[in-house]
Amino acid sequence: MKIWSDSFTEGGTIPSRCAFAAIDPASHIRLSSNRSPHVAWDDVPAGTESLVLLCHDLDVPTVGTDVNQEGRVVADALPRTDFYHWALVDIPVSLHAFAEGLFSDMVTPGGKSGPLVPFTIKNGTEHQLRHGVNDYTGWFASDPDMAGEYYGYDGPCPPWNDERAHTYVLTLYALDIPRLPLDGRFTGKEARLAIKGHILDEASIFGVYSLNPEIAAILPQE
Repeated sequence: MKIWSDSFTEGGTIPSRCAFAAIDPASHIRLSSNRSPHVAWDDVPAGTESLVLLCHDLDVPTVGTDVNQEGRVVADALPRTDFYHWALVDIPVSLHAFAEGLFSDMVTPGGKSGPLVPFTIKNGTEHQLRHGVNDYTGWFASDPDMAGEYYGYDGPCPPWNDERAHTYVLTLYALDIPRLPLDGRFTGKEARLAIKGHILDEASIFGVYSLNPEIAAILPQE
């Protein structure tokens, strides 16, 4: 199985239009276009009943004391953990791509609705995809202007003072079941656990992103 994106190249910089935030010289960062990236795939194995798409950041600092603090840096050596930006499940095998901006276009304070995602396939068939909540749900929980349930895709927004460029991995899983065995609200981590034992094949692509001007300057150009 293979996966690719027309929005960014393998190992390249994710474009700021697909990010939650972009660099702003005056205020460090500003909200960006937050467009979900184009994703396409092929060579799905025989017997596949549904697909799952997950996107997660590998490099979120485990200690937030210095995050986005003037006069401080988030050290590259700081231990890191996962942060889920997207969980889309129950994707029918008849689909082979999602256009850029299909599931997100601009930041939605309080989060987009979910989990159900009505979707019409080219032949006119209605199919119900489902979105999980991403980890901005917890990140913004104490922010009165942004708090809410963040379903679907919300793009990169790494600390602007992080010494490390963050790596974002998009993974498509081919499953032997037609529906993810989770009901109601679920997270990316829960989706990843639920597919264990049902994976026929998987494929990944990754991109990098930074809001630290010094780090962004040495990354591959968009």
